[in-house]
Amino acid sequence: MKDFSYITNSHPAFIEETYKAFVQDPSSVDPDLKKFFEGFDFAVSNGHAGTGAASSDSVSTATNASGVDWQKEINVYRLILGYRNRGHLLAKTNPIRPRKDRQANLDLSYFGLSDADLSQTFQAGKFVGLGATSLKNILTHLQTCYTSSVGAEFKYISSKEKVSFLIAEMETNFKAPIQLEKKKHILEKLNQGVIFEKFLHTKYIGQKRFSLEGGESTIAALDAIINTAASHDVQEVVIGMAHRGRLNVLANIMGKTYEYIFSEFEGTAKVDQTMGSGDVKYHMGYGSEVKTTQDKNISLKLMPNPSHLEAVNPVVLGFSRGKADVMHTSNFNQILPILIHGDASVAGQGIVYEVLQMSNLEGYHTGGTLHFIINNQIGFTTDFEDARSSDYCTSLAAAIQSPVFHVNGDDPEAVVRCVELATAYRQQFH
Repeated sequence: MKDFSYITNSHPAFIEETYKAFVQDPSSVDPDLKKFFEGFDFAVSNGHAGTGAASSDSVSTATNASGVDWQKEINVYRLILGYRNRGHLLAKTNPIRPRKDRQANLDLSYFGLSDADLSQTFQAGKFVGLGATSLKNILTHLQTCYTSSVGAEFKYISSKEKVSFLIAEMETNFKAPIQLEKKKHILEKLNQGVIFEKFLHTKYIGQKRFSLEGGESTIAALDAIINTAASHDVQEVVIGMAHRGRLNVLANIMGKTYEYIFSEFEGTAKVDQTMGSGDVKYHMGYGSEVKTTQDKNISLKLMPNPSHLEAVNPVVLGFSRGKADVMHTSNFNQILPILIHGDASVAGQGIVYEVLQMSNLEGYHTGGTLHFIINNQIGFTTDFEDARSSDYCTSLAAAIQSPVFHVNGDDPEAVVRCVELATAYRQQFH
């Protein structure tokens, strides 16, 4: 009943009668309905909880003895639920073209509201932390939280605790301003990613580079995940990825020296086979220990990937589970697996779903995995409309009720916010 459909589908007269029962004895009504009524601040100083028009001659016919226009209040509440559930369909997550119309149905008219209601005050504003306020303020707040650079998808999660956590983050903490020093750090990581790719393109023309160009926010994101993870007592991060962007990750996240990477291009490097066969520089793994911005040490492993695409996934998860059991006394808080995908491979490779659907089984659980998906929008040279049936390449996440954050790659601050939230969510809910 988490969508409160039993409220939104009810006749105002029924709501009014139930409210009267609530006033006489709050415990006599359904606990969720009790929560709904408590959401409204009926005990206002002037003795009623009107809708702003309650004292005028133009009160809606649905307004009743309690001074509440129940129909309009319920409609505004439905609008709030609509943005929480479907706002991601309107979010400005695509930096190069307008979003496809996914029938979000979030126009005011869909909820029995109109522009004429924008200046009217609604108690339902309390559900988004605004208190009694105008519909315009409520709408602006919802659009800022759910249809800007980030689209949060979590309507299929049944746990009230998890949903409440995500709503609180999206509607309060997620909106907090980013400090200047943190902005500078994000810019530094972006510069490292961009300059690295430009140098390779200039110095080694014609050689395979599997460039990260266009997805440089990945470097800032991985850096943020590692720093956030360390602050949540993670001691080791295990990463699996295919070829694209691998050299950039090795240099600017793992700390592999530029000298060694460039010598591999020139064929003068001494082959180290401890983390892979060493046949191709894009196949080899690497291990290092880095110091975070909070001055904490954390171990990093980039697993060898001698095959293309997603074959590395079970290797990363098996390594993480084994390491957790043997080295961390099965404390999954201390080791974090990260899988970096391309959008087309997530939708097209069965192995992705295979490891996903086993993730909650006792013998395969890793305490949660962060999946970071780089959507270059032309997977395998195929437009997304010809590559999958689902709205998103990530739609399979609903199978295990995992939240998804769709984010515009050209907004690196939003990308960093998303991965920090995802890391905190993983640590709390596994």
